[in-house]
Amino acid sequence: MTMLSALIAKGKLIAHHRPWPRAVVGGEVWRLAVGGLASGNLSLLGLWGDEATTVHMALLDETVVPNAVGVVSFECVNGMFPSIGLSHPPAIRLERTIRDLFGLVPHDAPDQRSWLDHGRWGDGKAAATAYPFLGAEGENLHQIPVGPVHAGIIEPGHFRFTASGETIVRLEERLGYVHKGINALMGGASLERAASLACHTSGDSAVAYAIAFARAAEAALGVTPPPRAVYLRALMAELERIANHLGDFGAICNDASFGLLHAHCGVLRERTLRAAAAAFGHRLMMDCILPGGVEKDLSSDGVLAVRSAIADIQRAFPALVQIYDATASLQDRTVGTGILKPELARKFAAGGYIGRASGRNFDTRRNLVYPPYEALSFDVPVVTPGDVDARVDVRVREIAESLKLVNQILDKLPVGAYREDVPERGGEGIALAEAFRGDVLAWVRLAPNGTIACCHLRDASWFQWPLLEVVVEGNIVADFPLCNKSFNCSYSGHDL
Repeated sequence: MTMLSALIAKGKLIAHHRPWPRAVVGGEVWRLAVGGLASGNLSLLGLWGDEATTVHMALLDETVVPNAVGVVSFECVNGMFPSIGLSHPPAIRLERTIRDLFGLVPHDAPDQRSWLDHGRWGDGKAAATAYPFLGAEGENLHQIPVGPVHAGIIEPGHFRFTASGETIVRLEERLGYVHKGINALMGGASLERAASLACHTSGDSAVAYAIAFARAAEAALGVTPPPRAVYLRALMAELERIANHLGDFGAICNDASFGLLHAHCGVLRERTLRAAAAAFGHRLMMDCILPGGVEKDLSSDGVLAVRSAIADIQRAFPALVQIYDATASLQDRTVGTGILKPELARKFAAGGYIGRASGRNFDTRRNLVYPPYEALSFDVPVVTPGDVDARVDVRVREIAESLKLVNQILDKLPVGAYREDVPERGGEGIALAEAFRGDVLAWVRLAPNGTIACCHLRDASWFQWPLLEVVVEGNIVADFPLCNKSFNCSYSGHDL
C-alpha cells in the first residue's frame, strides 16, 4: 500500500467522487499528509476551501505508474486547520487565499498576510493599508518598485526588488489585482455557464481549462464523451500549445534584444491562430468545449486549414531554431541566466516547461493519461540545466512534438457524434489537463439538479510564480524581464 492510499484508507471515503478517491480525515491523518509533502514522498496538486467549513488537499503520488491522485478533506470545526505551509512552503499562498475567500485560518501559518484581499473588501469604505513587504538587510541596498501597471499590454502585478547596485538580492511579488471571483460566480451556474467561466479563467489556456472542467464534470456524472470529441479536444489543445510556445520563443528573444526571431515567430503564431479560427470558429477556441463533447464539428475545410498551417510551421521553424542556436549574443543572455535548481522544481511540483527544464519529468498527458493520448505517440522533453536557455529548449522540442501530434490526431480522427447530452444529477469529480505552461486542475461538486454546487480551478502558475522569486536572485535587474518571460506565469489564472 502506498502512502497516499494509506492516508485515504484512514479517512471516511466519500461516495461518488471520481475518478480518484476523496476522504474526510482528522487532524492526525492531515498532519501525516503534510509530513508526506515535507519529506517529498507526495506532491501538492491543490489546496482550496469549500462552503466555509472544509479544506481540501489534492495530492499526487509519483511513485506508481500511472501516477495516482487522491484528495483529503479536513472539516474546520472551529474555523481553523493545521497549516501545510509551515512544513511545505508551496502551500503558503494557497493558504492565504483560503483565508481571504472563506475565512478559514491556517493554524501556525508562517505568513499571516492577505493575498487576494488588497484591503478593499468588506464595506468598501476602509482605505487600503500598506502591504508589509518582506525586508532585506545589508549595506547599500535599495528598493525598486515595478508595477502593478506595466508599460506593455499585460495584466497587473507588483514586483518589489531589493538590489545591491544592479544585482538582485530579493524579489517579492504581489499579485491578486485581477481577482474575478470565479469560485463565487461558479456557484449555482449551469454546466454550460460554468464551462464558459472555466475557459475564460486564463485566455491563453482556454482550451486546457475547458478540458479540465469538462472532464471533471463528466467524471462527476459518470459520462464518457464520444471518441471524436476527445480527439477534437486534443487537436485544440495542441494548437493552443503550439501558438503559445511560438509566442513565448519569440518574446524571450525579443527581451534579449533580438527582434528578428520575435517577428518570425509572430507570423507563425498568427498562422496557427488563423487555422484555429478556420477550424473551430474562434482564434483562442473559447467556448468550444462542453461537458459531453465539443460545441461544433471539424469540417473538411477546417482539416485543410490546420494541415496547411502545420506544414508551413514545420518548414519554417527549424531555421529559426538554428538562428537562435548560432547567435552568440542570444546565448550569452540566456545560458546560465535564471537557474531553477531541480530540487526546487520537485518540491514545488513545478509543471510544464519550467519543471521539465529543471529535470522534473511530469506531463499529465502521460503520467495521468487521459483520452486520446494513450493512443498517440509523443515524447516529453526533459533537460536539467534549469536556465532560460533550457526553458527555451523545452518549448522548441514541445513545438515539434505537438506538430507531430496534430498530424496523428487528424490521421486517426474517428467518425461519428461529437457531443452527447449529459444528465442532470449530482456528484463530485476531479481532473487534470496539460496546458502549455503546465497542469491545470479542476474539481467540481454538482448539486442534485446538475448545477454547480462548488468548483475550484488551479493554474500551474500557483506553483511557478514563487520560483521566479528564487531564480532571479543574484542576477542583474536588466535580466529580470528575460527570466520573467521564460517563466511566463499567468496573472489571471493565478488570481482567479
